[in-house]
Amino acid sequence: MIAKTYGAAIVGIDAMIIRVETSVETGVNFMMVGLPDIAVKESHYRIATAITHCGYRLPVKKIVINMAPADLRKEGAAYDLTLAMGILAATEQLEKHGAQGRETERYLIMGELSLDGKLRPIKGALPFAVEAKKQGFEGMVLPMENAPEAAMVGGIPVYGAEHLCQVVGFFRGEQDLRLFEPDSAMGENRGAAREEPDFCDVKGQAFCKRALEITAAGGHNILLVGPPGSGKTMLARRLPGILPPLSTEEALETTKIYSVAGKLISSDRLMRDRPFRDPHHTVSYAALVGGGSYPHPGEISLAHNGVLFLDELPEFARATLEVLRQPLEDRKISICRAKMRVEYPAGFMLVASMNPCPCGYYGSADTPCTCKPQAVERYLNKVSGPLLDRMDLHVQVLPVPYKDLSAASCGEASAVIRERVLNARRIQQARFEGLNMFCNAQMQVRQINRYCVLDKSSGELLKAAMQKYGLSARTYHRILKVARTIADLAGAQNIGAAHVGEALHYRCIDRADYGR
Repeated sequence: MIAKTYGAAIVGIDAMIIRVETSVETGVNFMMVGLPDIAVKESHYRIATAITHCGYRLPVKKIVINMAPADLRKEGAAYDLTLAMGILAATEQLEKHGAQGRETERYLIMGELSLDGKLRPIKGALPFAVEAKKQGFEGMVLPMENAPEAAMVGGIPVYGAEHLCQVVGFFRGEQDLRLFEPDSAMGENRGAAREEPDFCDVKGQAFCKRALEITAAGGHNILLVGPPGSGKTMLARRLPGILPPLSTEEALETTKIYSVAGKLISSDRLMRDRPFRDPHHTVSYAALVGGGSYPHPGEISLAHNGVLFLDELPEFARATLEVLRQPLEDRKISICRAKMRVEYPAGFMLVASMNPCPCGYYGSADTPCTCKPQAVERYLNKVSGPLLDRMDLHVQVLPVPYKDLSAASCGEASAVIRERVLNARRIQQARFEGLNMFCNAQMQVRQINRYCVLDKSSGELLKAAMQKYGLSARTYHRILKVARTIADLAGAQNIGAAHVGEALHYRCIDRADYGR
């Protein structure tokens, strides 16, 4: 007899349905085909022990299992339950009782088995549910821990089980499994009560706060350059507190990434807080961009729709930094292997910080710099020109004077700044309606030519800056996008000379004399 059960495999952040065909014939053998990895092949021992432990029989016959499509590698222990139900169905141990029996072919079944038959949680339940709904399955059977996550999709019944015996009883029609419904509160911002670092804690640094407000309003990349202790990290960590919440579309995509990576903190809520990832400068290439023998999302994908903070930028390996150039332009990262190619979304805001020189005090009025000009230039050259070109704002962070540090008054609160950011984002949302864009930083040349038209005075100002500092075409476009955001914050319909002038102020490293 041949029985069919269905599971799913992760490809990128999406799922692909896997059809498991189980045949039981005369003979004594166990064969599994369809590119299973070691973990899948080892499932034979887990399944055999779990089946016998639960009082069912594993026939001493020839068992052949085919996992289709055969050219897609299957990995992990998530297929244990799929395979076990296929063997039980093929050996006619899922005999239906009355009208309540259920066909295994109509359900997506996934879960890892313990030796005693208990179900263990798996990764990727959310994309599995999205694909199962698309393919028209009647329902899903998952470990109890994964069911709330899958139920977030809605439109497909999701059943949670704790033990193999419960699943067998469910398909025999002898018992019901717990049905999980989409949580009515899943669309709410579950991060609303989370304590966020607030800009009111930052004394002074009005120029930098303004730059970060522009960054948040337009979704721009920013580089903070300043001596040790000037507040670069403190400022960067407060950026998420002024960013708008994730839209439903963004929340679903971000949650899928964390589900695939096994890093979903709450299994019954969509992520509404924008991610903030801050890998150490010793991070490996694969950990940053993703990959490995079996590709998985890296830090830049985990920062999708949020912030990637790289502290001490020149200390990162040069090759690791250079790989950021593609995702900064394309908002995705492609990982190629000999037999597969996957794409992960990587639409993040890059926030980086660095010292201005090896000793850290170049340009400081209080502490003299001990570095020679050649040393400063070598230090800055650790970050390539093309990567610096992709930073929309370069902001010099100066030490905070004593009178500002000792002032009793607090700075402007994040909530106040966030309201201005939200107003600017609403303008951009109306501007880009129907274009699959969310902010000014995502504009391509066609949109820049349409929405960033300069009048005569602002055009002359930008022309003079281009000629004086030898700015690239990419820098030209980024200045226009920043100027457009500044105009949006001011509620201006058109870009004026004041907006272009302010945008030029946030390009400190482009100055011809910087580091010399």
